[in-house]
Amino acid sequence: MPSRLRGADIVVRTLGRAGHSDIFTLSGNHIMSLFDAAIETRLSLLHVRHEAAAVHMADAYGRLTGRPGIAWVTGGPGHANAVGALFTALGQETPMLLLSGHTETDQLGRGGFQELRQVDMAAPVCKAAWLATDTATVGMEVARALRLAASGRPGPVHLSLPSDVLDASVAEDAVVWPEVADFTAPALALDDAAADAVLALLTAAKRPLVIGAPVLATRSGRDLLRRIEQALRVPACLSEGPRGFNDASLGAYAKVAERADLVVLLGKALDFTLKFGALPFAPECRFVAIDPDGAILQRAARGRGLAFGCVADTYPAGEALIARGRAREDAAWLAEARSCFDDRPAEWAELASKTQGMLHPAQVFRSLQRFLDADPDSVLICDGGEFAQWGQAMLRNDRRMINGVAGSIGSSLPMACAARVVERRAPVFAVMGDGTFGFHMAEIETAVRLDLPFVAIVGTDRRWNAEYNLQVRDYGPNRAHGCELNATRYDLVATALGGHGELVTAAGDMSGAIERSLASRKPAVVNVMIESIASPVVRR
Repeated sequence: MPSRLRGADIVVRTLGRAGHSDIFTLSGNHIMSLFDAAIETRLSLLHVRHEAAAVHMADAYGRLTGRPGIAWVTGGPGHANAVGALFTALGQETPMLLLSGHTETDQLGRGGFQELRQVDMAAPVCKAAWLATDTATVGMEVARALRLAASGRPGPVHLSLPSDVLDASVAEDAVVWPEVADFTAPALALDDAAADAVLALLTAAKRPLVIGAPVLATRSGRDLLRRIEQALRVPACLSEGPRGFNDASLGAYAKVAERADLVVLLGKALDFTLKFGALPFAPECRFVAIDPDGAILQRAARGRGLAFGCVADTYPAGEALIARGRAREDAAWLAEARSCFDDRPAEWAELASKTQGMLHPAQVFRSLQRFLDADPDSVLICDGGEFAQWGQAMLRNDRRMINGVAGSIGSSLPMACAARVVERRAPVFAVMGDGTFGFHMAEIETAVRLDLPFVAIVGTDRRWNAEYNLQVRDYGPNRAHGCELNATRYDLVATALGGHGELVTAAGDMSGAIERSLASRKPAVVNVMIESIASPVVRR
């Protein structure tokens, strides 16, 4: 008699066939069969304290590896907890897969246990979302989800797995197993004619600018943009944050946009971060869009108009421009634009707190930079509002992750855990404010339990500072309320959970606190008492 396999066995074996081993998860009734099936495989289940943390970890894994991160959660409330975190991954174009348990198919519409319209809930924050319904083909569904997550414009994909589909068994010879080709889609290249058309427009322009998409916010993506600059002598920047032209990590970005007469959008949507092509871009500035998604091209063409548009995947399109292009004879515009991007006010080197027992954010990051410089494989995570914005503007690191275009906060502690799963040797630093720290502080226990050391630097100014500054700006200083926090000893929270903690109240103690945190080889929190300072903006 042929052996039989449960749907759960087929799912975990399919993930193994795809080369996945690290699964970020939190247990629950609907996915207990997956946990049981995993015992017979080489899968490593890294179980967390909140379902959103599992998604943030899968997000970080996808960004650092370029391969889909995998999150497993239970159905109903577990799925609901996870869905919000998908928005961050969607904004940053991260390949990842959320597998959620689900009410049995024969109970749908009858008030089944934790019944929820999960697919409808996930769809707005995913590339695709659907429900598996057949045990014999569930492996093909998983392969399809992995393929979609990593192809075109990468992003999160959701697949709901009903308990009866996972628990049912079929004869092994009846299983439809995916082949290697089912897990990936071939890259969509930029053809020669299209590349030459883009390059001709770049050559004819006096002040062209290339703007890259969030998917390029990786070590290889940053390298690609640098090589475009070198090969074509055209300035290239990365638009990965919600502050657009106020993003101080791009220096005097608005000045470059104001002067540009041609903008090439390399996978970058013409969205709110670019003011939809309005000011500071000049009315006569022309736009070229190279995008994996034809719908994004059509949206740009309707809204601003395009001098040229074509469908191609972002990385191969950039390589095609380098391969077929040649350097512009005049490098003056590149030098001017690069000086704007690299501009940081000279006074930042001297900024210091005037308040006893507190640091200016600039003092924190001047200390941190040398630790990043000490190892080129270091990972930096900047998450949150005003404090982390100082970090993004001042710190230099190619393996950097931020909370991104979505503008959401709270992902940094889970992301630090996942970064340590990927990077086993080099330091991992997470920078956040005290408001941000509160979202997932329990994941310090996860990091301790799983032996995932990192250093979290928490700027404690005792308020939701981004919201405070918005209230003051829009309504006046006497109208700010609901933003106060306590001067909590977050360093002691870390020690209580089994990690290492440091309290810093003087700039001279900053480096020593980081050194001791690294030496502890534990998840560490450096709690820095800081002045409440607005995020930086570089203007010329």
